[in-house]
Amino acid sequence: MWQNIKDFAADFFVTGDPLIYGADVAIVLTMSAIVFVLTYFKKWKWLWTEWLTTVDHKRIGIMYVIASLLMLFRGGMDALLMRTQLVMPEMEFLSPEHYNEIFTTHGVIMILFMAMPLMFGLFNLVVPLQIGARDVAFPFLNSLSFWLFFAGAMLFNISFVIGGSPNAGWLAYPPLSGTMFNPGVGQDFYIWGIQISGIGSLATGINFIVTILKMRAPGMKLMKMPMFSWSVLGSCLAIILAFPILTVTLALSFIDRYFGAHFFTLDGGGNPMMYINLIWMWGHPEVYIVVLPAFGIFSEIVATFARKKLFGYKSMVFAIMAISVVSFITWAHHFFTMGSGADVNAFFAVSTMIIAIPTGVKVFNWIFTMFKGKVSFETPMLWTVLGFIPCFVVGGMTGVMLSVAPADFQFHNSYFLIAHFHQTLIGGVVFGYIAGLVYWWPKVFGFKLNEKLGKWSFWFWNIGFYVCFMPQYVVGLMGMTRRVSTYSWDSGWWGLNLVSTIGGFLMGAGFLIMVWQILHSIKFMERDTTGDPWNGRTLEWSIPSPAPMYNFARTPVVEHLDDWWEKKQRKAKGEPEKPLAPLEPIHMPKNSGIPIIMSGFWFLAGFGLVFDWLWMAIPGFLGVFACMFAHSFNYDTDYYIPVDEIERTEAAARGTV
Repeated sequence: MWQNIKDFAADFFVTGDPLIYGADVAIVLTMSAIVFVLTYFKKWKWLWTEWLTTVDHKRIGIMYVIASLLMLFRGGMDALLMRTQLVMPEMEFLSPEHYNEIFTTHGVIMILFMAMPLMFGLFNLVVPLQIGARDVAFPFLNSLSFWLFFAGAMLFNISFVIGGSPNAGWLAYPPLSGTMFNPGVGQDFYIWGIQISGIGSLATGINFIVTILKMRAPGMKLMKMPMFSWSVLGSCLAIILAFPILTVTLALSFIDRYFGAHFFTLDGGGNPMMYINLIWMWGHPEVYIVVLPAFGIFSEIVATFARKKLFGYKSMVFAIMAISVVSFITWAHHFFTMGSGADVNAFFAVSTMIIAIPTGVKVFNWIFTMFKGKVSFETPMLWTVLGFIPCFVVGGMTGVMLSVAPADFQFHNSYFLIAHFHQTLIGGVVFGYIAGLVYWWPKVFGFKLNEKLGKWSFWFWNIGFYVCFMPQYVVGLMGMTRRVSTYSWDSGWWGLNLVSTIGGFLMGAGFLIMVWQILHSIKFMERDTTGDPWNGRTLEWSIPSPAPMYNFARTPVVEHLDDWWEKKQRKAKGEPEKPLAPLEPIHMPKNSGIPIIMSGFWFLAGFGLVFDWLWMAIPGFLGVFACMFAHSFNYDTDYYIPVDEIERTEAAARGTV
């Protein structure tokens, strides 16, 4: 009996690696500390009623941001482990198998469990406020989307201590990801972790499209809508077209592994190229799904800190929507070298080059917006002007180089590609979302982040970025291919890899300073009582900070683009303000525990299928259906906030009591 338990534990838990044992101890200590603190301070009920069951889009946004920062820490640690392994030739810090697992999980976590939730967090925190809405279109679905993401992320993340991590790369090409070459459970964690969170992502895309199209304030026609909300609309349209492809691809991959089908393996009549086409039909739009909202963030920040209207608003809208469409006809540039033929390669080369045109339009618009503006360089502007623009221009130019099919035969699969990919995604997405987080932080929490520490973090991040990735362009041209876990002394790659690793640790220091900045600001920064600390232009700055539960006491009526800025200008000229409409009771949704419970059942079903435990998977799916049934017959889903409570809340928020 005891021997059977020991044998099971040896197979079930990952053993034999000191790094994993260290992670085990850290997880146990962290979980114990959380349980102790919640119990000691009697916060379990508060946690359940105020956060875990909330349908308030702002609190859901905060939970997305916290989860994404934790994932940034996990993915960043993976990156530093890889850079440590590559710092010198013939290193034995990580075994080749462990290295494969780490670069696989690093890619998946950074794209799907860091960038996507950080993006959804900003959607939730900003979009309803910016369009003058009191909530998203489907609050219950919004909560369910978050918990599905969280369940998928946890299912994927536990694989490194239970069962074993996936190791076939972040896109899991067959046949390497098939059972013949990958018989462990890591690939099944990959399939179900992404599948469950992907359902949540698709639901979020639908939710925000409906929110933006149907819940804008009276008078806010589409061409009076703030640029960030336009970028969210473009991103969500791409989500609802791209993510069903991912869902089907993962489902077919599961059928291959679980039932022995051969959709993607040659030995049964399938075709690995079908998988590669499908995964990149999702994968390439995915890059633009996460970068488009960053373009909206930069537009808001540049206009605010230049004290000018955004130059070329209509062309910017056209550029964003054009990118969301053209991104769907560029996927084959990821495999020019796989024998598609000259005509096919030429088509995808040209379509890839075309997408650089609307991208370039935006960069010129931001520069012209700053021209003759009263530009100030607070931290959000630093991330935009000195962080993003030069970084993304270089990333875009190297992208055009990679889009030239004959040249790509040289660059393909090299570290040149790695450098380009990170330059585009870190420069475009990470820098953008950090800029957005710092910019909207006062609106969410009621105080600004410390500027001095923010600038220290910015410079560590940026200097570290160039020190890390510029050498990778060179070492790629020297012949170093990606996914290698070690190299020899006579390759000539040592010096550049050493410099690159130093840059990686500088970026890690930038992240730690950012965490310090947040903690320091929570303790020492003064509360913002204006609601408009940046002298903003759009509706979210017209209400108190942090925003009340109902967002707007009175539904705003929009007359202009940058309506809040225009109102302030008229007031400064002494024009009389229009009389306020009387307050009315506000209709709001009630909290619900069903989303978190249903996601728990999804986790149970996914975990059961990973280990082929139908005794666990079937109850998991039954639980999912039971939750759907319970919600379908729940008619007690809303309530009204009375006028006197609104008056008290407004008075407290504006400091008049």
